[in-house]
Amino acid sequence: MTPNEYQKEALRVEQGMSKTFPRLLNGLMGLNGEAGECIDILKKHYFQGHDLDAYHIARELGDVAFYIAIAADAIGYDLESILEMSVEKCRARYPNGFEVERSIHRDPKDI
Repeated sequence: MTPNEYQKEALRVEQGMSKTFPRLLNGLMGLNGEAGECIDILKKHYFQGHDLDAYHIARELGDVAFYIAIAADAIGYDLESILEMSVEKCRARYPNGFEVERSIHRDPKDI
């Protein structure tokens, strides 16, 4: 499945959601909620003695992807374009892989 095929499926499901709030708001709020669920699983592992549940994290990451697909579409982007932009950004920022110095001394225009 390509990222854009995934996005089409996510948008098919999203059509049944409430239209009371703007789609971008739904996408970004959902993204943050699901990311919070991921970090909660890790918190339970590190601080509460739970086993690390990688499968549960993977399922929540799928939910993160769902809301990224909605938010991207709401601002007029397909997922493949978003992913390409991310790769371009990483290559420009860290052409030789991550370096602490390049992280600390980033170009002020680098967003």
